[in-house]
Amino acid sequence: MLRRIKQNVIRQQLAIKEGRFYIQLVNNMNHLMKKVCLILFIFLVEWTYAQPALDTIPSKILNENRLVSVSLPASYKRSREQKYPLLIVLDAEYMFDAFHGPLSYANYWDDLPEMIIVGIHQNRNKERESDCKIEPSTGLPEEEGANFFEFLGGELITYLQKQYRVGSFKIVSGVGLTGAFTNFYLYKDQPIFNAYISFGQELMPEMETRVPARLAVIPQNIFYYHSSADGDLPETQKRLAQMDSLMNPIKKPNIFYRYDKFKDASHYSQVLHGVPNALYHIFSVYQPISITEYKEKLLILNKGYVDYLTNKYQTIETTFGMKFNIRASDFRAVEAAIVSNNAFDELKKLSELARKHYPKAMLADYLLAVYYERTGDNKKAIKSFNNAFFLTPIGDLTKDMMMDRANSLK
Repeated sequence: MLRRIKQNVIRQQLAIKEGRFYIQLVNNMNHLMKKVCLILFIFLVEWTYAQPALDTIPSKILNENRLVSVSLPASYKRSREQKYPLLIVLDAEYMFDAFHGPLSYANYWDDLPEMIIVGIHQNRNKERESDCKIEPSTGLPEEEGANFFEFLGGELITYLQKQYRVGSFKIVSGVGLTGAFTNFYLYKDQPIFNAYISFGQELMPEMETRVPARLAVIPQNIFYYHSSADGDLPETQKRLAQMDSLMNPIKKPNIFYRYDKFKDASHYSQVLHGVPNALYHIFSVYQPISITEYKEKLLILNKGYVDYLTNKYQTIETTFGMKFNIRASDFRAVEAAIVSNNAFDELKKLSELARKHYPKAMLADYLLAVYYERTGDNKKAIKSFNNAFFLTPIGDLTKDMMMDRANSLK
């Protein structure tokens, strides 16, 4: 009897322990599931927000609703004060994805900025022909074409600026007929687009001479990219080559021009070749300092390394309307150029700039330590490396690195 009582007591104690363990396990699982659900929710919101969405825009000018695809940057909801460049893509049914994919990929590596992409659908009811209608004798938009010109350049952009955080830099793109249509915005006294991308343009009358003539006198910055392919019609290739021959002599600091001729490419496959070239052409100054830029522009300087860096980011802000901290990797590139050319005094100036952009990071104290190290003041170098140790790591700078550099000078 006593043995049975003891066994029952033990079973009850085990049951209590197992019950507590189970409750704790359930609580832990619930807590974990809440975290997982929260993470998944945030991921899905971010992912969904960055995906293209269809929108219908009512137009008084066209007297109809126009279907557009809109893709907002992945950071759009998170960065509520940020404004973004606007890319308008004509022939959205097949051109939208040609831009959306490369931009997403290149932005992951910080080579290209995030932007708002808006694609205008023009092929459901053969709208592109009426949208691009011109008067043959003048080579200018008429009737439906004139209405679409006003819709795209006025009504649509006004609508987008009210709906989204559109920045000052605007790009327009098209292929064939729609590519040529974008040139009409260059005919205006004040072009509303800053950059033009076209593939295999089917030029309107006199356009091969009118476009170069306009670019020769336009005072504002204009980025102009176009291409042709072996698969384009012979007449198309001939006229585009003629336009290129008139473009090349235009040597103005505000005109950024590029023309690509793709061999063994069709009229449509040239788009996949040309989109990356066009985007990298337009945003070349936006990109982090590359090995090529370092060797050909930065390393060859005798002085003014810090000025080069600040001017680069001032150009980004002025040209594209984007302001952000100087990349840590660009600080390191300038540091390398300064050290290579023994211009050590500029390290102090670079350190001051780093402290302005990253006050809580170790970058500024690290650069100051390198200055003292290179000028032979090991005591101050050790102190600065130690100061950096207690600040936040950034880029490839770590606490272990600061400790090792300090110890190497003892």
